[in-house]
Amino acid sequence: MGVPALKEALPAYAKDIRLNLDSTIGVSTLPEQRLWGTVLATAIASRGARVLLELAREAKEHLSEQAFDAARSAAAVMAMNNIYYRSKHLLTDEGETGYADIPARLRMQVIGTHGGVDPADFEFWCLAVSAVNGCGGCLASHERALRELGVGRDQIHEALRIASVVHAVSVTLEAEETTAKDVSA
Repeated sequence: MGVPALKEALPAYAKDIRLNLDSTIGVSTLPEQRLWGTVLATAIASRGARVLLELAREAKEHLSEQAFDAARSAAAVMAMNNIYYRSKHLLTDEGETGYADIPARLRMQVIGTHGGVDPADFEFWCLAVSAVNGCGGCLASHERALRELGVGRDQIHEALRIASVVHAVSVTLEAEETTAKDVSA
């Protein structure tokens, strides 16, 4: 169950991903809550049912109920924000008032309350989800907030590593499950 089950499920051609799963989650220097909240939030953002199920089960063993819910809240609000802010950034608007000047008018109070957990942990999870979703504006914003909270570049780099590996596991296993069905038919 959890990370061992995912490692076992990865095909031979994804050996690098299997090894990276060990070197990111298995030997992380992050505090337990920050690590497992990041794992859970990025598993949600990666949209792979099997990966989410396995990693959520394991995360539940390492996180308080409040931290578990806060990591899910970070994934949920960033799913919305990453689309919104990435889209605003990508639109070209040469007029007097551009899209940047229009207020979002989207509810995102959980960002202000940090889901009841350490603000640095919540910002960390938002950064990791933003990496999965590819929102440069959100990445920059959450990186800046983390730096202001005293989080160093090495830890921020860990968020990116975890996000990339969890996403790669999800993509690989979803592809395996899909092609196994389609190719054998």
